[in-house]
Amino acid sequence: MKKVGIGILVILILLQAYRPAKNDSKKIDNDISKTYTVPDDVNQILAKACYDCHSNNTTYPWYNNIQPVGIWLANHVNDGKRHLNFNDFTSSPIARQYKKLDECIEQVKEGDMPLESYTWIHKEAKLSDIEKQKLFDWCTSIRDSIKSKYPADSLVLPKRK
Repeated sequence: MKKVGIGILVILILLQAYRPAKNDSKKIDNDISKTYTVPDDVNQILAKACYDCHSNNTTYPWYNNIQPVGIWLANHVNDGKRHLNFNDFTSSPIARQYKKLDECIEQVKEGDMPLESYTWIHKEAKLSDIEKQKLFDWCTSIRDSIKSKYPADSLVLPKRK
């Protein structure tokens, strides 16, 4: 049992040498705000509850420097950006933008976002009912503006084969 413990300790020590790439490109060429209006109050909500995982700039906690926590956080952020990246939003086809706005509304309504594991540590990221309503209204207004500009068939993502 002692050898197993020493083995785990050695692995954890060696793991500290690995540092995953940080999400701090600050690239915002295709940011949602470049095409759609983002009111200050909505931007504050996005900043406190969404941007760490859904933008190109994450604010990392001190414990990100401890592996395997840093590896887990890097994977988590990369997965979040894969699903939705507000800094890269307008580079997506209009059908994907439309769908992502629907998903934002649905996931916040159902309490799936922000993630509970995120709000355990980031208490300020918990959204009040008023903040949720502001997000719903904002997403709905953008979605409605898209719907009024584009034909209905262009707002449907093609089926995957």
